[in-house]
Amino acid sequence: MIRLDIFSDPVCPWCFVGKANLDRALAAHPDHPFRIEWQPFQLNPDLPPEGVDKRGYLEAKFGGPDRVNAIHERLREVARAAGVALDPDKPKRMPNTLNAHRLIHWAGIEGRQMAVVSALFSAYWTGGRDIGQPRVLADIAAACGMDRAATLRLLDSEADADDIRARDADARAKGVNSVPTFLIAQHYVVSGAQPPELWAQVIEELRAKE
Repeated sequence: MIRLDIFSDPVCPWCFVGKANLDRALAAHPDHPFRIEWQPFQLNPDLPPEGVDKRGYLEAKFGGPDRVNAIHERLREVARAAGVALDPDKPKRMPNTLNAHRLIHWAGIEGRQMAVVSALFSAYWTGGRDIGQPRVLADIAAACGMDRAATLRLLDSEADADDIRARDADARAKGVNSVPTFLIAQHYVVSGAQPPELWAQVIEELRAKE
């Protein structure tokens, strides 16, 4: 198996689209060589723990409502093309995603990482849920077969928080400055929400080398 590290943030719509495109390629190539590991990257690490109003945050960041509307319309077009049910206006909060990344880490330990990542994307971009809230994260964990009470206890602690911050900082130090970023075999980098055709080509090239 070939390790595929994916640097991502659940509040990144391009990461949601990028995952959907990769999923389509993997489904079409069930003999793909990848062992996938999701890595933390916070787009907005300085947000308060309770998060902020999403629309106001984006308007301040991008320069007003017209600019945000244009970005959202472009997202809708890209999402439709990728077959992703993504509504950029559905989420009302921009959460701090440290706890979401902690959950992804714990899910990896239990072999449920892909399910939890998928559930986080859907909860936020399709359901508009506030994935910065511990109870929402615990519900997602339980729906993916994890222990809800244990997850809540962990979220109520500082367990692995420093590790997530350190891994995020290490990724930035090594040149990851946007997401999604895909690292193949800890050597080759693919950036952005690439189409399924590109992933199909990568898979075929890797199989040919084998």
